[in-house]
Amino acid sequence: MTLTTPALLFPAISLLLLAYTNRFLVLAQLIRKLADEERNQHHDVAARQILMLRKRISLTKRMQVAGVLSFLLCTLSMFSLFLSLELLGMVLFGISLITLSISLIYSLWEVLLSTNALNVQLQDIEALGEAREGAPKASSGSAEEGS
Repeated sequence: MTLTTPALLFPAISLLLLAYTNRFLVLAQLIRKLADEERNQHHDVAARQILMLRKRISLTKRMQVAGVLSFLLCTLSMFSLFLSLELLGMVLFGISLITLSISLIYSLWEVLLSTNALNVQLQDIEALGEAREGAPKASSGSAEEGS
């Protein structure tokens, strides 16, 4: 194994960490928005969303930790190979790949939770839409009956 083998992961891990940071920022914005809504009026949907967001934050933290650990191990692998410690470099690179895989699994889990959270929001929107459609129809129907 050469020094360039672990170096191939550097761009991928950097982009992955950037994507994770973006997901974290979106989660932070959602939490702040839901907190404002919860302060203004209590909604069951907001409470369900908050529970899902807590789980997603935990997963995001885990995937970021695993991604950073993978990056660190990849760096140590390159340093070991630079010092001609090939066996140590290979072991560190293998562990780096494992931690990168763990990070990706956490990311997949978080994406699945994110889609569930969106479905909760869509159900709420649909329920509000049905309630709004039902109210005007009843009043317009009674107006038509009176004419």
